[in-house]
Amino acid sequence: QLQLVESGGGLVQPGGSLRLSCAASGFTLDRYAIGWFRQAPGKEREGVSCISIRGATTKYADFVKGRYTISRDNAKGTVYLQMNSLKPEDTAVYYCAKARRPLVFDSCTPEAYEYWGQGTQVTVSS
Repeated sequence: QLQLVESGGGLVQPGGSLRLSCAASGFTLDRYAIGWFRQAPGKEREGVSCISIRGATTKYADFVKGRYTISRDNAKGTVYLQMNSLKPEDTAVYYCAKARRPLVFDSCTPEAYEYWGQGTQVTVSS
């Protein structure tokens, strides 16, 4: 079955780094853009970063630009999110999802993506 499984979250101090992984199975990864999203307590799910089918194009939310890097390895079936210079406001559950439309790279918004994973908790605190 189609699955997206997030991992790599944890507790980190402000200024620290984490690398999240999204392992995909049950579908052709190289036909879909993939996105990372996050949801903090009491807030709506928001787009963090999205990457095109082959990784040639990336999109970042303003609040993470310059600190996060998205990448993908289609052969490994994995999409990554490298998070540097983490801030307390980055604390959230982070999810990955596949684009609804194959072979295109739409806006990096939750509405354009589907098949969410279970999420991985990122906590940035002193």
